[in-house]
Amino acid sequence: MDSANLQAFLAVAHSGSFSRAAEQLHLTQPAISKRIASLEQQLDCQLFDRMGRSITLTEAGRALKPRAEHLLNLLHDTRRALGNLSRRVQGQLSIATSHHIGLHRLPPVLRRFSKAFPGVALDIRFLDSEVAHEQVLHGAIELAVVTLPPHSEPPLSSTHIWHDPLAVVVAPEHPLANQSRVSLQQLAEHPAVLPESHTVTHRIVSERFARHQLTPRVSMTTNYMETLKMLVSIGLAWSVLPQTMLDGQVRRLPINGLDLQRELGVVRHTGRTLSNAAHAFIQTLQQDREEQK
Repeated sequence: MDSANLQAFLAVAHSGSFSRAAEQLHLTQPAISKRIASLEQQLDCQLFDRMGRSITLTEAGRALKPRAEHLLNLLHDTRRALGNLSRRVQGQLSIATSHHIGLHRLPPVLRRFSKAFPGVALDIRFLDSEVAHEQVLHGAIELAVVTLPPHSEPPLSSTHIWHDPLAVVVAPEHPLANQSRVSLQQLAEHPAVLPESHTVTHRIVSERFARHQLTPRVSMTTNYMETLKMLVSIGLAWSVLPQTMLDGQVRRLPINGLDLQRELGVVRHTGRTLSNAAHAFIQTLQQDREEQK
């Protein structure tokens, strides 16, 4: 079986779409279809059921998926292990990161890394932190620079890089904006816009409210911090933003006894051999952390 065909199969299986798989692999949709057809011909079985726009794995496809992941991970791990023998930092490094970290934390790191290691081709994917975790788990990417969960579960391992203090914010004309002190009870009476419920940030906020037997009135969700800031700035609701994003468009609320922060860092799979490029990138991240202390 050709590794390129297996890679195309997994991209379609994970994304549920030929077009999204083509976008991920930087190929055309006909090229993806050709690779899937070739694999099905080699295996003499159908791997996907195509019902209109819906694509699902057949029984054969479900059986192949974990085996294909294992084979590709073994192949990539072997290549990295052999490549590491040269001690040269080169080749491709696949990284996933959230939009917020990619815009506000990574630029100086990427600039320093690219200058130090010009032989590395960076493949950067912008994903929600939770999706990026899954991509590392399945071997689709080597590193994820994301919001860290409270606890890392094997086979994933996380390394803390940055503290990210959060602030409750409203528009300058919001009814709570000019109060010297605001209680959680007062805040709960006003609508909120937050990241989606499965995110670390949403869980942090919900847990703080739950300690006081309160629930935030979430009127809208989005995982893009810049969008949250815009929705707050026009007066639609309150939200929680990293303190690094605060400016004159929003006003921070002084909430009694509320200290919110999350941890940002890098996630890797402990079962795969890190490339020299990945080791160098982690060291560059840690250097940035030390310089910011």
